[in-house]
Amino acid sequence: MPIVAQSTETTDWVSRFADEVIEESERRAPGKPVVVASGLSPSGPIHLGNLREVMTPHLVADEIRRRGHQVRHLISWDDYDRYRKVPAGVAGVDETWSEHIGKPLTSVPAPAGSPHPNWAEHFKAAMIESLAELGVEFDGISQTEQYTSGVYREQILHAMKHRGDIDAVLAQYRTKKAPAKKQQQKPVDEAELEAAEGSGAAAEDDGSSGAAGYFPYKPYCGNCEKDFTTVTSYDDGSTELTYACSACGFPETVRLNEFNRGKLVWKVDWPMRWAYEGVIFEPSGVDHSSPGSSFQVGGQIVGIFGGKQPIGPMYAFVGISGMAKMSSSKGGVPTPADALKIMEPQLLRWLYARRRPNQSFKIAFDQEIQRLYDEWDRLDAKVADGSALPADAAAHSRAVRTASGDLPKTPRPLPYRTLASVADITAGHEDQALRILSDLDPANPLAGLDEARPRYDKAEAWINTHVPADQRTIVRAEPDAELLKSLDEQAQQSLRLLLDGLADNWSLDGLTHLVYGVPKVQAGYSADATAKELPPEIKTAQRSFFALLYHLLVGRDTGPRLPTLLLAVGQDRVRSLLGA
Repeated sequence: MPIVAQSTETTDWVSRFADEVIEESERRAPGKPVVVASGLSPSGPIHLGNLREVMTPHLVADEIRRRGHQVRHLISWDDYDRYRKVPAGVAGVDETWSEHIGKPLTSVPAPAGSPHPNWAEHFKAAMIESLAELGVEFDGISQTEQYTSGVYREQILHAMKHRGDIDAVLAQYRTKKAPAKKQQQKPVDEAELEAAEGSGAAAEDDGSSGAAGYFPYKPYCGNCEKDFTTVTSYDDGSTELTYACSACGFPETVRLNEFNRGKLVWKVDWPMRWAYEGVIFEPSGVDHSSPGSSFQVGGQIVGIFGGKQPIGPMYAFVGISGMAKMSSSKGGVPTPADALKIMEPQLLRWLYARRRPNQSFKIAFDQEIQRLYDEWDRLDAKVADGSALPADAAAHSRAVRTASGDLPKTPRPLPYRTLASVADITAGHEDQALRILSDLDPANPLAGLDEARPRYDKAEAWINTHVPADQRTIVRAEPDAELLKSLDEQAQQSLRLLLDGLADNWSLDGLTHLVYGVPKVQAGYSADATAKELPPEIKTAQRSFFALLYHLLVGRDTGPRLPTLLLAVGQDRVRSLLGA
C-alpha cells in the first residue's frame, strides 16, 4: 500500500502507520472517525505481552489525534469467551474452579476476596487502571454485553445463512499440515484455545460440523451454562435451532432470532467484528500469522459480512529480563500493574514506542532496569538540548505526552540507580533518604522527598520486591578492626587521602571525583588525569581501593555506587568505619 508524503518532522514507525491508516480510512469511510482496535481476553492476568496488543494501536491512534483527526480506539473485552482452564498462581483460586470450565468468563466467580462481581471483571479492572496511568484512551466493548443484549443478532443470522460459504473458506485449511510452531507473543492465543480445546463438537476450532452440517454458532447450555453443546438442526426460515449439551445432557430448541445465549466461533466472530465496527487498523501476534490462523482466515471471511480486513502489523515477542516467555495460564507473569510499581509510565511507554512492532524487546525487573533508566535519562537530556535523532525524539515525545497533554512526571528526576541505592540503605526512613538526596547537590537541595516522587517510590518498590535479601545493603554497625589492623601502608594511605578530602567534596560529583582520584594521586598522577593519560594498572588499583571501601563499609566486595553509599552513611560514620 502506498504511503502518503510525510507531513510531520518525524519518520518513526508510528508516523508511517498513521499515514497509511488515515489514507485507508478516507478511502473506506470518508468523513467518519478513524477506527483502530485491540482485543483482550480477561481469562487471567493480562500481562506485558498482551499490552503490546493495546500500545501498538494506541500509539498510532494518538498520532492521528495529534494531526487533528477524530479517532476511536476500541478495546474488545473477550469476556464472553469460555473459561478454559484454572490458571496457576492466581491468589484465592484452587481446583474447585474447574467446575466452571466451559462457562462464559462473566459467569465464573471472581477469585476469593475480590471486590469484583465475576472472573472477567476482576482481571479487566487491573488492566483498566494500568491503561489510565499509561494515558491510553479507549472505548471498551464487553462482548458479553454485545451478545447477550442482541446487538449482533443480525450478524449471527447472516453467518448461519451463509454457513456454507464460511465452511468453504475454512475447509481450505482443515486438511493442511499444521505449520511448524513459531515463537509466539502469547504462548497460546486464548481465543484460539477457547475454540480449539473444547469438548465434543467444541474440539473443532471453527465451528460445529457433523451429520447436521456445519454451524459457526455455539450456544451456551440453558441448564449448566457451559458450551459443551452441539447444534443438531437449524431452519433458516424460522431460525429454529436445536442443540444438545454433552456435559449435562440437556437438549433445547430455540428461535435464534430472539435467542441471546451463545456466540459465533472465534474464526467467524473476529472478522464479523471488523465489519461491524469498521475497523481500519488492528495488529495481531505472530501466532496469527501462519496459514489457517484466525487473522489469515478472517481476511477471507470478513467479506461475507461486507467488510474488509484491517491494516495490521504482526507484533513480536515481549520478554522479561531473567524470565521465560509469558503465559497467563502458567501463572506468575508480570502485568502492566507490576511494571508500573517499579517504573514510571513514561519509561514503560517508551519501551513500546521505540521498537517497531515486529521487533522483540525485553522489560527489565532485574538490575537491567537501572541501565534502562540511565538510557532514558540520557535521551531526555538529548531531547532537552536538541541533539536527539528525529526518530529518538519522536519516541520520547510519544512516551512523555499524548494528544491530550503531558503525563504527570517527577519534578526532580534523580538517577534511578541512586534512588534505589538510597532506598536500599535507608530501609524506609524517609528523613534519612531526604538528607542523603539533598547532599547530592548541596547548592540545590531537595525541599522535600515529593520532588523526587514518584520515581523515588518506584525505585524503593524495586528494591523491596525484586532485589534478593542477600543483595541488600547493610552498613556495618562497628568498624572491622581486624581488617583495619591488617592493612599495609599503601592501603592505609589511600584511606587517609579519602578521609582528608571528605569535607571539601561532600556532594555526589565531589565524592565521585575523590574516590576515583585517590588511586591516581597515590600513583603520582593528578586526580584530574583522564583515562588516556593513565596506565592500565590505575584501573586495577581503583578496583582494589573500591573493594577495600566496600568491605569496610558493608562487609562485601560490591555494593551501591560508592559516592552514593558514602553520602548515605554520613561523614561521621564513614570516618568511624574507616578507622579515623
